[in-house]
Amino acid sequence: QVQLVESGGGLVQPGGSLTLSCAASESISSFNAMGWYRQAPGKQRELVASITNGGNINYAASVKGRFTISRDNAKNTVYLQMNSLKPDDTAVYYCNAKRISWSGAHDYWGQGTQVTVSL
Repeated sequence: QVQLVESGGGLVQPGGSLTLSCAASESISSFNAMGWYRQAPGKQRELVASITNGGNINYAASVKGRFTISRDNAKNTVYLQMNSLKPDDTAVYYCNAKRISWSGAHDYWGQGTQVTVSL
């Protein structure tokens, strides 16, 4: 059973920074892609950033230039560096691991970590 454990969330003032970490229970190289999603109250879960095994990176337009996703294969950990945070970034942030096999795409999720941007 794949386990993804997020950490690093918290309360931060507008303009501040946070770094989220996602530690996987197995080699992240075994997944086709790793990503971060977020879900604000009353809204659907949305993609924030993703990084493939080949290093291709994708960002949501709302975070481009402010957030940076990275991976450390040796530590089986994915990071999300968040700068210039805005109140609209307030959400529960979820780590995602995607594995594509002959049987289809399989998504694995962490439990989520709360990020609150407020004065």
